[in-house]
Amino acid sequence: MALNKVEICGVNTAKLPVLSNEEKELLFERIKQGDQEARELYIKGNLRLVLSVIRRFGSSNENADDLFQIGCVGLIKAIDNFDTTLNVKFSTYAVPMIIGEIRRYLRDNNAIRVSRSLRDIAYKAIYAKENYMRQNLREPTIMEIASEIGIDKEEIVYALDAIQSPVSLYEPVYTEGGDTLYVMDQVSDKKNKEENWVENLALRDAIHRLNDRERQIIHLRFFEGKTQMEVANEIGISQAQVSRLEKNALKSMRNYLNG
Repeated sequence: MALNKVEICGVNTAKLPVLSNEEKELLFERIKQGDQEARELYIKGNLRLVLSVIRRFGSSNENADDLFQIGCVGLIKAIDNFDTTLNVKFSTYAVPMIIGEIRRYLRDNNAIRVSRSLRDIAYKAIYAKENYMRQNLREPTIMEIASEIGIDKEEIVYALDAIQSPVSLYEPVYTEGGDTLYVMDQVSDKKNKEENWVENLALRDAIHRLNDRERQIIHLRFFEGKTQMEVANEIGISQAQVSRLEKNALKSMRNYLNG
């Protein structure tokens, strides 16, 4: 998929406008009053957001123009549903909406055929999840989704798995301050725990040489099999900070063991 071309869907990406925070606020006030011109300006001012999202799907064989159009649908939905009173950045709210719209498009065009009934269950679950996130600013559990749509959680899990496209563990999902978080950083490992790899004294010594915070992160990640996001929530720092501290800790341990 060629994402380095200047023109996508007739839009010159090199000349896309960038809105200041003040301009965004003023435009949204006008949008609330039904000003269609302000809505169009806000859409154009956020097209760079769509471009940044479709780059995540660079490994896809889909046409960049098609993904851009679908991404714009997600952007428009985000604009129409955004609540400015929640003190959440528009981009924080819009990116998941754009990604969700593109993923739905890719699932619908997937060569692997999935039954209509499974698709219906999966889409009901996805819509219920998006509505829940808009109202509660957190992801619902499978049980909460099951209760909302009245379908057994096992059926929901099966349906969602059936429509998923394969994703590389090394696909980047977020970047902050030069630290990239990959899919594998968000995957919990319930099997590879302490009993499988922390069994020798040298490794234990390496762990004890870490500072308290690093030791806590290593324990939560590899002893308890928690994801970086779960660790971040538990100790009160960002996922990017967890990733950075984890990498530093593992590097220190390797240096000690190889010394």
